[in-house]
Order: sequence, then structure tokens, then C-alpha cells
Amino acid sequence: MSTTDETATAAASGAAATERFHHDKSPYAAVRDTPKERVDLLAREVLSAIHDTIRRHQVTYDEYNALKAWLIQVGEDGEWPLFLDVWVEHVVEDVATADRQGSKGSIEGPYYVPDAPERGADAELPMRDGEPGTPLLWEGAITSVDGTPLAGTVELWHADADGYYSQFAPGIPEWNLRGSFTTGPDGKFRIRTIQPAPYQIPTDGACGKLIAAAGWHAWRPAHLHVKVSAPGHQELIAQLYFPGDPHNADDIANAVKPELILAPVGQDDGSARIDYGFALDRLED
Repeated sequence: MSTTDETATAAASGAAATERFHHDKSPYAAVRDTPKERVDLLAREVLSAIHDTIRRHQVTYDEYNALKAWLIQVGEDGEWPLFLDVWVEHVVEDVATADRQGSKGSIEGPYYVPDAPERGADAELPMRDGEPGTPLLWEGAITSVDGTPLAGTVELWHADADGYYSQFAPGIPEWNLRGSFTTGPDGKFRIRTIQPAPYQIPTDGACGKLIAAAGWHAWRPAHLHVKVSAPGHQELIAQLYFPGDPHNADDIANAVKPELILAPVGQDDGSARIDYGFALDRLED
């Protein structure tokens, strides 16, 4: 893994995340279908909040120019997806899912890649021979909020034991630790993977400069990413966490919720097992 450690950079990761956003979500980037009144309202209130901060804290020209230079670097480093997903997305997620019943969700983050390999309902995530990390067996089921089993899909992706994601760091097979699991009518799935590691978000780019200047830390607790879907039900995006991680309480992305902390059980062979399922809310008619 030393090659990955030596060559993974914020700029490379940021460029990959930006390219992925353009490829997968470019329709959302256009505001032409958003009513002008809505754009006017949101733009004015954001700008007003900035103006208020400048006045209240007597921002100087030096500070203003430092901000401009930093914003330019965020773009040059390709780190807008990282910046927004780390410091803004958790609030958007809270608002968007405030009325949802069933399992809690969390942020998607910048490292999702669609069309992961289909694995069936009982399989192992793609991984390298001798993939480092504690083996993890995950058993669960997809249901509706009333407990009715659902045939659906669990998309799973996560970092490796060194904190790197495939397709966003070099030297890792394309679909490593990424897969899609499709259940039968009973909704049950059984997934074998490894427990991921906590990691720091990239710190050698613009976001790292903000973290250093503000005296923050850059850590995210270990987590599994999921997208869970079933016909007639709302898609659930979530991150699942592990107890005892020191950064569950101060995750830089503010994405940890108590309902999303797992309860792994250690096995005699040194592996771990978790039992965790998903209850999906119905789509509105």
C-alpha cells in the first residue's frame, strides 16, 4: 500500500470527485428550471449572511483577499465537491429527510460511483487477495416501515484499511470494496467485507489549508456507505459507524447519528459480525 500512500493527493482526489460529479449529476448543476424567485431568495439570503459576517467581525481587505485566493485554489484543486460535502451536505440532508419515516439517513459524500458490480444477495465485496482489515460479516434485510419485506438493492462502498477509496486513489483495483447487492422477496442480504479504517480527508489542498488555519482536525470516523432502494419506496442514503471510534463525537463532516452506530459482535476467529437492516418509507402518491 506504500505506492498509494506516496501518490494519493488532494488534487488528484479532488479532480476525480469533480469529474464524477459532472458525469453523474450534471443535470442538477443547471438552475434554469428553478423559478427565478427561488434563485433570487436563496442568493440574496446567502449574500446577506456573508455581508453580516463581514460587518460584525470587521473583515479587513487582507482577509478578504486571502478568502479570494483560497476560493480560487478550491476550484484549481477540484475540491468543491469535498468542501461542500464535508461542511454543507449534512444540513441539506437533515432538511431533505426531516419528514421521512423509517431508517435514518446521512450524507452521500464525494466518493460514490454508480454501476458497481452486481453481487446477488449473499456475496463478498470485490477485494484484493489478502485485503487488509478485520473480516466483517453483515446480515440484514430491507423492509417497508410496516415491516413488510422488500425486494430491493443495497449499494455498498467504503474505504480500505488505509483509508483510501477505489477510483479516487491510485494503485487500487477499479471496483475494490464497491458492490451492489440485490435481495429476493424476503429482503434479506448477507455481505462479507472488511472493517474500514478512520481516515483524514485530503489535507494537502485548499480544504487542508482551511483546516490548518482554523486549527481543526481532518478526521472522519470509520464508516460504511450505503444506498438502499426498493420499488415504491424512498431511496435511503446512509453512513454506518462503529462504536468506540474517537471521532464519532467530532466527525469533521458532522454526519454521525446515534441511530447509525453499529453493534458488531466479535467472533472466535477474530472476525466481526453485524446485524443491521433498513426500513424504507413509502413514496408519496
